[in-house]
Amino acid sequence: MRRVRVAVDGIPVWGRRAGDEIVLEDGRRIDEASARYLAPVEPSKILAVHLTYRSRIEEYRANTPPAPSYFMKPPTTLNGHRGTIDRPHGAEFLNYEGELAVVIGRRMKGVSIADALSHVAGYAPANDVGLHDFRHADRGSMLRVKGQDGFLPIGPEVVPASEFDPTNYTLTTTLNGEVVQQATADDLIWGVAYQLADLSRLITLEPGDVVLTGTPANSRPMAPGDVVAVEISGLGRVESTVVDWDVDLSEAGEQMATSANTLHVALAIPEDEAERTVEGSRTR
Repeated sequence: MRRVRVAVDGIPVWGRRAGDEIVLEDGRRIDEASARYLAPVEPSKILAVHLTYRSRIEEYRANTPPAPSYFMKPPTTLNGHRGTIDRPHGAEFLNYEGELAVVIGRRMKGVSIADALSHVAGYAPANDVGLHDFRHADRGSMLRVKGQDGFLPIGPEVVPASEFDPTNYTLTTTLNGEVVQQATADDLIWGVAYQLADLSRLITLEPGDVVLTGTPANSRPMAPGDVVAVEISGLGRVESTVVDWDVDLSEAGEQMATSANTLHVALAIPEDEAERTVEGSRTR
């Protein structure tokens, strides 16, 4: 069954969408248009992949990696449909990344590619948000870039695995109603089954865990007031609004900056050109 998770009087409650209402597990009904959606997952961990779409590798003018590489996002990154994404005041490179999210249904350890999809509970559209003003500070860990609170809108519901084919879908990201990313499953170098088998070789995937399977070309920065939506055929769409977060980050830690890696990843500027741009700004 397709389930949603909403906040009712501040308490998380599971339910299902029925037309213009949400029917809660206890039988109560609430108006869907005014519902406060929560992420429809409760994972012990969230795993994400770097480069898996051919279009993104081509955009970066990069060589195809011999195998996928991964990073982790904390569960506190979870965000619900129609939620807000905080952009720290002064930041410039808060990027959207439309992705297919996989929700694990059965424990996975050392599972073969052929058997991997049988361990999936369901799928959902997701936005793997990244704040690339911190690329220089993370030194590859992605914690500041991808791990901030609310940086994973997902949902609004998880569609059962039996109702979706992860080898046949279209992913579309829109920004203020304009299409900014679009790709099909055929653009994936490593499909969902391969990624799950790869991860489960060394990492036990528990029921409820979330695996983000990558984003296609044209991830770009968002600004306060922007409305971003990720839609996947057969799964629906998750929508978010970017807001200005007036927070002082100067008391501790490395500060936001525009590095060559920031420009390369956030704007797909070639690495050598990005280096020249940053170097030129330093000498002015």
